[in-house]
Amino acid sequence: MAFNLESQPSGSSPLGFLTANPIANAVADAYRSFSDRRANLGLSNPGTTEALAKEVQRDVSLTNFMHSGIRADITKAVSLSPYFQVSHQFAMGEHQNPYAFAGLFGTDKVFLQGSVDNNQTLSTRFNYRWNPALVSKTQFQIGAQDMASIEHEYTGSDFTSSVKMLNPSYLEGGLTGIFILSHLQSVTRKLALGIEAIWQRAALSQPPESALSYSARYKTDDWIATAQLHPGQGGLNTTYWRKISDKVQAGADMTLQVAPAPGGVMGGGLIKEGVTSVGVKYDFRMSTFRAQVDSKGKLGCYLEKRIAPTVMMTFCADVDHYTQSAKVGLGVSLETSGEELQEQQETLGAQASPNIPF
Repeated sequence: MAFNLESQPSGSSPLGFLTANPIANAVADAYRSFSDRRANLGLSNPGTTEALAKEVQRDVSLTNFMHSGIRADITKAVSLSPYFQVSHQFAMGEHQNPYAFAGLFGTDKVFLQGSVDNNQTLSTRFNYRWNPALVSKTQFQIGAQDMASIEHEYTGSDFTSSVKMLNPSYLEGGLTGIFILSHLQSVTRKLALGIEAIWQRAALSQPPESALSYSARYKTDDWIATAQLHPGQGGLNTTYWRKISDKVQAGADMTLQVAPAPGGVMGGGLIKEGVTSVGVKYDFRMSTFRAQVDSKGKLGCYLEKRIAPTVMMTFCADVDHYTQSAKVGLGVSLETSGEELQEQQETLGAQASPNIPF
């Protein structure tokens, strides 16, 4: 039977000549050979360009944790599968809204999140997983500053590609907005290289702008180094993360910026700016402590401690020796759930938490 199938003439299909010819066969053989060699390398997925230095910038650095004033979060989990929770946030301090309400819903395919604050600013996020490799992400904000973001992310076995659009529009008779195309590829088991292209146009009355940036990530068992180069903007960012022990992590982040002076390169020379920060993270049994110092004389610390199974206290402070200023923040987080939710968790067991496409 197999012999009869192979011996069928290609002319049985009007377009059979496109695949049944020496050139197509050579290309198919070359692709199969390349795919086999690529699979034999045992490469892993390197993550995304946006999260290239997540170990330093998200885990060790204090940028995403610092706040000033007083803040209280009350979160109630309503269901585990599908996951559903609501939260209330009360705050008093600089750059903080006095009140915000948020809701979150998640399944293996869908992620929904919405929040509204006392300034009537509405923010929503909607993610959908089409298949294990492709996820679409959308984000909208309506209020003092409207914003729309649409992203499609494809995760392969050894690469990640994404296309992102910020405030895309064609209502003015032409294309405006910001469009970002990125690709991060593992080339060895430790090294990954990436490229990112940006095209933006604020309005039809302004000319479009484009830029390219390059990235690299080198990962070993206990340390990770990354670098991002922006030739068009004259920027360079490098990070170094190291796992000192099971409970101690350290990281360094350096950013350099070189730009022409107002008089131009010939008249005013170049303006060189840079900042380097070094941070450390300690994980204890019931608490986590972070500390950071940078080259501009700013020293900060952040402590979070769980004083009860459902209560978390946070304390943060930073001192800027250059401007002679200091900020202090105190927060409390309360997590509540009913008895029926605990029974649901015992019933579902390991399947209690779905794989939400965040």
